[in-house]
Amino acid sequence: METELEKLKEKIALIAGGSTGIGLATAKRFVDEGAYVYVTGRRQDQLESAVREIGSKVTEFRGDVASAEDSARLFAQIQREKGRLDILFANAAIAEFGLLGDYTEEHLERHFNINVKGLVFTVQGALPLLPNNATIVLNASIVSVKSFENLGVYNATKAAVRSFARTWTGELKSRGIRVNVVSPGTIGTPGFSKMAGNPQTEDLMKAQMKAVIPMGRLGDADEIAKAVLFLASDDSSYVAGVELFVDGGFVAV
Repeated sequence: METELEKLKEKIALIAGGSTGIGLATAKRFVDEGAYVYVTGRRQDQLESAVREIGSKVTEFRGDVASAEDSARLFAQIQREKGRLDILFANAAIAEFGLLGDYTEEHLERHFNINVKGLVFTVQGALPLLPNNATIVLNASIVSVKSFENLGVYNATKAAVRSFARTWTGELKSRGIRVNVVSPGTIGTPGFSKMAGNPQTEDLMKAQMKAVIPMGRLGDADEIAKAVLFLASDDSSYVAGVELFVDGGFVAV
C-alpha cells in the first residue's frame, strides 16, 4: 500500500520562538513531515523540554531574536551544519497589556524589539541561506486588523508584520521566495496564560472570546501548526503575500 509522501522531506527549517506553544507544535509537524528543524528560544529549560518532545531531527539554539549578535551566531551555526535554510517560520513574539495613558518607553521597546526588530533581523539573517523558491512564514495575529483595547502596542507590532509581508513578497519575487502570514485568533498556549497573568483573568478572557468566536471555542496550537505547514509546503505553491486567518471565523464573520 502506498504511503503519503512527506511534505517537507529533506527540508531544513528554522522556527524562531520554537520552544513552546505554536512554535513547538509547528516544529513537531515539520519533523513529522520530513524536515530537520532548528528551534530558538531564550530559556534553556524550555528548549531542552522541546527537544525531548520533538524527539529527533532537531537542534536547539538559545538566543534573543532582538539581538543582532545572537542572530549572527544562529545563522553561522546553520551555515556550518547544514549549508542552507529552506523554510523560515518567524514566530517569536510577546504580548503585554497596556492602555494608551500608561505606555512607557520600556513597554514600547520591549514589544518592538522582539516583535518587529527581532522579526526583521531573523528574516534578514536568513536571506543568504535561503535558496530560490524557499518559503517564509511570519506569525502575526488577528489584531493586525481587529482592535483590542489594552493591547495597542502589541496590535501595532502585528500590523507591522503584515505590512512587511507585502513588501518582502515583492522584493523577493525574483528569487521565487514566497512570504506569507499566518494570523492566529485566540489560542490556548502558555503565552496566552502569561499575558492573562492569573487563572481567574485567563478564564474570564477565554469566556469572553468564546462568546464572540463563531465556532464557539478557542483554537489549539496544532491547528495553527497545520496552517503553517500548508504555507511552508508545496501545497501552497501559488500562494504569496497572503494573511491567513486561523481564528474560528472571528475576523470573517
